[in-house]
Amino acid sequence: MSKYCLSLPSSLLLLIVAFSGRFLLVVDSTTHPGDIEVLRDLKNGLSSRSVSSGSCLSSWDFSLDPCDHIFGKHFTCGFRCDLVVSGSYRVTEITLDPAGYSGSLSSTTWSLPFLRTLDVSDNSFSGSIPDSLTNLTRLRRLTLSRNSLSGRIPDSLSSLSELEELYLDNNQFRGPIPSSFNRVVSLKRLEIQRNNLNGAIPDLGSLRMLFFFDASDNELSGEVPITLPTSLVEISVRNNNLEGKLPNNVGNLRFLQVMDLSQNRLSDAVASALFDHPSLQQLTLSHNNFTSLEVPGNKGVSSRLVALDLSYNVLGGLLPAFMGSMPKLTAVSLEHNKFTGMIPSQYALKAAVPGAGTSSFKRLLLAGNYLVGPIPDALMGLKPGSVNVSLVDNCFNRCPDVFFFCQGGDQKSLVDCKTFAPAIP
Repeated sequence: MSKYCLSLPSSLLLLIVAFSGRFLLVVDSTTHPGDIEVLRDLKNGLSSRSVSSGSCLSSWDFSLDPCDHIFGKHFTCGFRCDLVVSGSYRVTEITLDPAGYSGSLSSTTWSLPFLRTLDVSDNSFSGSIPDSLTNLTRLRRLTLSRNSLSGRIPDSLSSLSELEELYLDNNQFRGPIPSSFNRVVSLKRLEIQRNNLNGAIPDLGSLRMLFFFDASDNELSGEVPITLPTSLVEISVRNNNLEGKLPNNVGNLRFLQVMDLSQNRLSDAVASALFDHPSLQQLTLSHNNFTSLEVPGNKGVSSRLVALDLSYNVLGGLLPAFMGSMPKLTAVSLEHNKFTGMIPSQYALKAAVPGAGTSSFKRLLLAGNYLVGPIPDALMGLKPGSVNVSLVDNCFNRCPDVFFFCQGGDQKSLVDCKTFAPAIP
């Protein structure tokens, strides 16, 4: 099959099909020269030692037309081209293989007006994010994950008005999260975890399409903002320095399914709205300073929670009986708090003989509290391996190792138990 370059307006791709149907003539449409220059800059800006034989970048040969030297295939290793209205091929996607490429993104002048995806993740790029990335005005997905990039996240990224996904995780960025992100109203996913970011979480309330936000493993401080986007489905700000109470309007995040705020300094009460929530399935608030739980008005019977982790707080009083009535709850950890009293019968029954229409406990972790009294008969009848239950490091008079849920640790000493609560026998 032959290709011919005809003298026609560049905006047209001419297809001439012979009457017999035996011949197809297709007009050549070459890569835009400006795009070739950017690709060449990108390759030349890398350390030659990091471009190994067999990698995508080693195959880039600019003596050929990068987009169109293989007839009928507008894909070349590492990037994609599409025919645009100007009649020439433009680079619309760059996805580098994770081959350990090193160098600076600033060595490239990013003038690719039709680029929609830039993914250079899982390499060894260093330096800061270049301002010229703002030339990528049609960019929808920017992935710089798992490199060695540093410096501040530039405000200029907010000019990428069509950006839907931004991945800056697992780098060495420092400074605050830019408040200008609030202007990228098309943003659906924002991942900035595992950096050195500090300061408060800015107002992101204008991001009405944002469904995933992960800022875990940073040095963020301040309170959980009351302006979180109501569109959120999953939020994780694990392992930071957040303080204060959970905002009262967390129930307004009506699409929320996963919330992880563990390993912070949050305090006061765990809001009842989280137990009444219409969509929340996984709640992790472990390793904080919460002191109490607000009992939901409907006693948890309409909760959709499947997994709940409140371990390593300072929660006290009796174990919240309503958790035994939550129909979908299968995993609960209340370990290492200050709960006392007996194990509610609802817990034991949910682990051993759940009622119709409810899920049984597959994990019930109550170790490290000050629980007392007899162990419920329903738990005593459990077979090893049927349910993950732990009752060690409490104040039970009898919890012999013959029961699997008493194995792996001793009970507290009588002195410790009476010091905590003199009424404990």
